[in-house]
Amino acid sequence: MISQPSRHCTVELHALPSRIGQVRRIVSAQLRYWHLDPLIDRAALGVTELLTNVHLHARPDKLCTVEIELLLDRLTVSVHDRDPRLPEVRDAHATATCGRGLSMVAAVSESWGVRPNGEAGKVVWFTLTAPSPTATLPPACPPYAAVVESPVRAFVEVEHAADALQGGHAPARSAVAG
Repeated sequence: MISQPSRHCTVELHALPSRIGQVRRIVSAQLRYWHLDPLIDRAALGVTELLTNVHLHARPDKLCTVEIELLLDRLTVSVHDRDPRLPEVRDAHATATCGRGLSMVAAVSESWGVRPNGEAGKVVWFTLTAPSPTATLPPACPPYAAVVESPVRAFVEVEHAADALQGGHAPARSAVAG
């Protein structure tokens, strides 16, 4: 029995510098939506490196597909492109400005790899372990006794809410960061 359903998101794009930043933001927003905030930085870095490789090296064109999938406790990020040549990890100096992308992906992920995709090119992927569902839940509410100990604060919050309703609007809230 699967306790958590699979979650899947796919984005097709031309791997141009302006689009790489957009896809990084899309991946970050999708992980926030899935309550996987602890994975955002590593996933964004990994997808940036893989898309940059497509931009710099893929032939005949820069068309690719980014796929992120959460299955149970494993997030897999993959980039499919139409170039059949497989990438190689280079021995780059720590101060090098290029040639370290796959090494960085390996450093931030639990596993990574590349596989030929027949006549359709290749897939480069990496995985991250997702936090357990209980780790993403907000902290538990304080016990009832804690609320009774600070009635002034509770009164101020209720009074503020009443003022907002009298003004004809509620305080603005946003579900999207930024």
